Amino acid sequence: MAAQDTDHAPRKGDHVTRERLLAAAGPIFARRGYREATVREICQRAEVNAAAIHYHFGDKLELYSETLTRCMREGLQRHPPTAGLGPGATAEERLFRFVHSFLLRILGDGNPDWQGQLLAREMMEPTEALDRLVEELVRPLFKQLCALVAELLGERAQPAQVILCARSVVSQCVFYHHSRPVLQRLSPAEVLGEEQLLRLARHITDFSLGALAALGRSPDLQGTVGPGSPREPAARGPMADRGRP
Repeated sequence: MAAQDTDHAPRKGDHVTRERLLAAAGPIFARRGYREATVREICQRAEVNAAAIHYHFGDKLELYSETLTRCMREGLQRHPPTAGLGPGATAEERLFRFVHSFLLRILGDGNPDWQGQLLAREMMEPTEALDRLVEELVRPLFKQLCALVAELLGERAQPAQVILCARSVVSQCVFYHHSRPVLQRLSPAEVLGEEQLLRLARHITDFSLGALAALGRSPDLQGTVGPGSPREPAARGPMADRGRP
């Protein structure tokens, strides 16, 4: 990314112009993608001079990176993964809050539609800005989830198993975002309002807790494909002998 131009002193109105650029850029990047969005269109929407992006951000990529990172940071501020938890909260309660806050960030009412679209587009069409997003926000969040999963699996849990289980928790949440067009056609009467999101968060949490409990009891807990795993997994899964799906 090009370095931001520092050869000028801050002037009155600089902050306002910068915020207008960020507000204008978000929906345009979400709709058109980083590569198709133009500096001209963003500046026109922000009603600023065409040189404003270079003045405030250095280049389009830095503007995009700032827009993307701010988008996720604002979501975390609105719905933090530890919201309402006391110091004595159990691992189960913390997992529920993590899942519920995740769903609120990607599906909840009150979030600008373009924010979810922007983040989803970056996952499908990654840019250089993804590195910053992962290091600043995604990795710390995923480490938090991994610590929760390891606690629930127990002391025999291996790093590769923890990572796969944490990914499975996340995948249940993002499924409802990425598959939304199909789900709306399969269940047109279903609306993901506040009550439905709460019920969905409970389902994902209970489903995950059941799987983690079963894996934690399994004698083959280490049998996981992944970095550093000692062997291939058994042909039969840990739930196969329990007589239920």
